[in-house]
Parts: sequence; C-alpha cells; structure tokens
Amino acid sequence: MIEVAIMLEGQMGLTWERWQRIAHAVEELGFVGLYRSDHFTNGEPPDQASLELWISLAWLASHTKRIEFGPLVAPLSFRHPAIMVRQAAAVDDLSGGRLTLGLGAGWQEREHHNFGFDLLDVPRRFARFEEGLEVITRLLRSAEPASFQGNYYQLRDAALLPRPTRTAGPPILIGGKGKRRSLPLAARYADEWNAVSVPPAAFAELNAHLNTLLAAFGREPRMVRRSLMTTVIFGRDDAEVRRRLAGRNEAELRAKGSVIGTPTAVVEQLGQYAAAGVQRIMLRWLDLDDIDGLEALAQHVLRQL
Repeated sequence: MIEVAIMLEGQMGLTWERWQRIAHAVEELGFVGLYRSDHFTNGEPPDQASLELWISLAWLASHTKRIEFGPLVAPLSFRHPAIMVRQAAAVDDLSGGRLTLGLGAGWQEREHHNFGFDLLDVPRRFARFEEGLEVITRLLRSAEPASFQGNYYQLRDAALLPRPTRTAGPPILIGGKGKRRSLPLAARYADEWNAVSVPPAAFAELNAHLNTLLAAFGREPRMVRRSLMTTVIFGRDDAEVRRRLAGRNEAELRAKGSVIGTPTAVVEQLGQYAAAGVQRIMLRWLDLDDIDGLEALAQHVLRQL
C-alpha cells in the first residue's frame, strides 16, 4: 500500500501561523508525513515569506508526535555539511527519530545570487555535493573521529557528539531523476530516493535503473526506499477539480506527473504509482490556507487506501 504525505513549498508564503496550522492538520488527519522545500526565495519575483527550514523542523519535532518529516531537499550549496549534520541529528533526536534528511546540490540561481551563495557550474556543484555527502555519512555513521580531505570540505579528527540516538542517525534522502549524477549518488549514499514530478511509467524506468546501480555498489533494492514528490489537484467533484485547475492544461500537468481529479481518479493514479514502485508519495499542497481541502483529501482518499 502506498503511503501518502504532504509537501509544502516553504518559499511561497509559509509563515508560523500557516506552518503550525498545517502541521496539526496533517498529524490529526492521518497523513504519514509532512515535508517542505528549503529555499530563501522564489525562482521569480515577487518575494514571499520563507520560514527558515531548521527552525521550523525543530518546532515540528517538539509539537507533533506521529508524523515523519524532513526537507525536500536541503541544498548543501548554502549550508556547510558539518553544520547540516549537527542540526539534523539534534532535530531527529528531539522528534524521537522521525526526521528524514533530504539533501540536494542546489539549483535555484536567483536565491544564490540574491544572498551571495556560490552555486557553481553543474559539474563542480555535484562534485561539491558528493564531498558533502561523504562528510555527512562519515560523521553520522561512525562514532570514531572522522578525517576527510576534499577540494571543498575537510575534516580533521571531527566527532559528532552527542551521538545520534539512532545508530546511523536519520536516514538520508537524495532527490532527483538524472541518470548521470543524481541516481548514482542515491545508489551510493541514500537510504531513500525521491523522484520529482514524473508519471508512473517514467518512475518505473528510473526505479529499474536505480536497482542496477545499487547492484553495482553491492546494495540490495530493499535498502533504499522509493518515494515521489508531485503536485496534487484534488476536488470532491468534477466542478471543483475544474475550479482548482484554473484554466491550466490538465493533459500537460498529467504528463509531468501531477495527480489530478476526484477521489476515485486520485486513488486510481496512486495505485498506478504504487505499481510503478512508489512506496511513499509526497503530494505538493500549494494553497497554504486550504485546510478544508486537506480534510477532504484525507476523508475521501486516505480511507480508500
């Protein structure tokens, strides 16, 4: 059975009031988790409120009891991996072991330019990301002091203390669908791979490719959970679906992996994703004030799964 979580775009007007209201709703309504993006600003103006990632997750850890959560994803392009791993281990412990540490290389040019972070070109960006993953995994997964000499990061007898309550710390999620860079890194370092906005057939193809890569690294498929983040446009009837589409082309959105429709249609699409290998789907909820819609989604869809 596929697990259903909610995902929010943290740079699109997320405030404390909205975050707290949505978090309590997701916890009470039965969704498996709540995830959010980690951006300083939008890709295009105008700027909107953007609640800081780790402060918001620390609040979530101590004000919810059940739901799993994490960043989708936290870029290493504007956080040093030694800082990131300390934040993640502390928040995971605070939550009782419910954090998934989603990590990425960074991609949004505007936020890096506006705030003075060096995004780098794609080859160097991914080289830096791979070094960051090496730093994080060494610190998380061994109690022995770690040393590492890279082009971007260095460790010299560095220890993560206190040790995470979970033996290897929070699981690492790597997102992406690139066969050349993202999937090989997921096969080597990830406990969970997350694809973004692909239809079921494309997910199945990427999933099979990941299995091949895992075998090359001596890892079994069961060692990496498979998840997907995609947009949901849900309505209780056809008229509500049309209203929420707001003139957007449904066929084009479906081709990009969006889940669209009434309860029956959404359940059918979730079944297609499950058949393609998706174990957990993070449905991107764009209207941060639409708690009524979340309640309807839980009532009419979750109960059918």
